[in-house]
Amino acid sequence: MLKRIATAVVLIPIVILLVLRAPAPVVAVVAAAVALITVQEFLKLTESYGVQPLRLPTYIFVGLFFLLLAASAIGETPQVSGLKFVLGLGFACALAPFLFLTISMRRVQMNSGYPAAAASAFAFAYIALPMAMLVQLRQQWAGAFWLLYLLLVVWAGDIFAYFVGRSLGRHLMAPRISPKKTWEGAAASLAASLLVGSLLFSHALQISSFLLRVGLIERRDGLFGLEKRELWPILLLTVALNIAAQLGDLVESLIKRGAGVKDSGTILPGHGGMLDRVDALLFAAPVLWYYAAALFPPTQPW
Repeated sequence: MLKRIATAVVLIPIVILLVLRAPAPVVAVVAAAVALITVQEFLKLTESYGVQPLRLPTYIFVGLFFLLLAASAIGETPQVSGLKFVLGLGFACALAPFLFLTISMRRVQMNSGYPAAAASAFAFAYIALPMAMLVQLRQQWAGAFWLLYLLLVVWAGDIFAYFVGRSLGRHLMAPRISPKKTWEGAAASLAASLLVGSLLFSHALQISSFLLRVGLIERRDGLFGLEKRELWPILLLTVALNIAAQLGDLVESLIKRGAGVKDSGTILPGHGGMLDRVDALLFAAPVLWYYAAALFPPTQPW
């Protein structure tokens, strides 16, 4: 427990500072490192399913994808970067299965080729793409505020689910997949996310102005002019993000339980592996990206 709290106390300020202050190319480099570590943990888990993963080709493909993403973030307007991202996303998704299947043709054991290629393609879609969406979202108008909102909503839900589930949880949600997750914890998670989300957007102008004054964001990275907008779409978005985050946690539990392990790794003391920490974000990030960057893009704030 102490290790878990200590790790969180150290990492949370660093992540928030990175999200608010670091330029998009730097965010892309950090996201690439997180994605590569997470992919490594995932491919290791696939070995318990009898898969002989394509490690190096997967790392190279993911690394090149983030390299191009970082390069595209330099000197581009949000509209142009968003268009390039969508085009690159489609091309990478179409290329990945064929590339990994082609590489698998060199294997002596033919029956190991398809599982290995499938694991690599899934690792790219499951891990690299959501992490890339976080980077691209950071490039949009009010990108820093959107990411801050996402992180706080997911973290609040995760914290309350953990502590309320442990102390008050009685009704198991999915005992075969995750024996410790309860409906009480899930309800507490949703309530905490709604509280944090509503508070953030009710005081979006004040928070953005404060962050601007202390030099943590530029004007384009804050959410200004929100006082004239209705709150209910944000509440619905927060519900969707919380549900997606909880599903992401359950999906990772399913993968680990099938592999017969408790944690995906040991890189984070008290928390397990990197996949254990970003599992909720991997499902929540596409929801917010679609809302903020595609369906309802924020207008230019000046």
